[in-house]
Amino acid sequence: MATPLNATEIRAMADEWFKLLDAHAAEVYLLPHLAQDVVQKWPDYDVQNIADFEGWYQRALRLFFDESHVIKAFDVKVNGDGSQAEVKVVVNWDAKSWTPGAAKSKHLWMDAYQTWQIIRSEQTGKPIMKHLTVDDIKLMEGADSL
Repeated sequence: MATPLNATEIRAMADEWFKLLDAHAAEVYLLPHLAQDVVQKWPDYDVQNIADFEGWYQRALRLFFDESHVIKAFDVKVNGDGSQAEVKVVVNWDAKSWTPGAAKSKHLWMDAYQTWQIIRSEQTGKPIMKHLTVDDIKLMEGADSL
């Protein structure tokens, strides 16, 4: 039987996830944080599996730069047998985006309210993301919208 998930290791996984996103790390470093059947519901893109994640990530790399993710709230609820956890995350995302031909870039700055489902990887024993849903977005004053 697998060791029950705990909030400390899940938060460490989240910190690493956002650090990798900020660095625009190669996809190979993000994949170990995801279940093979990962589902992610972004405001402008749905991921249904690892192959879809590649499409989302490559698109994000082309669209966004100068990214910063700061976790503002992180609430973990582990189920009774410790095999799954629901995580409510509020992350402040600050980034720039430029559309070719536009005179200026956009400043994207918002709090993203997300719900994650975390499970333990059978291969590595580490927490991995099975589901991510962006529940709400609140723009910061003066920010451009997506």
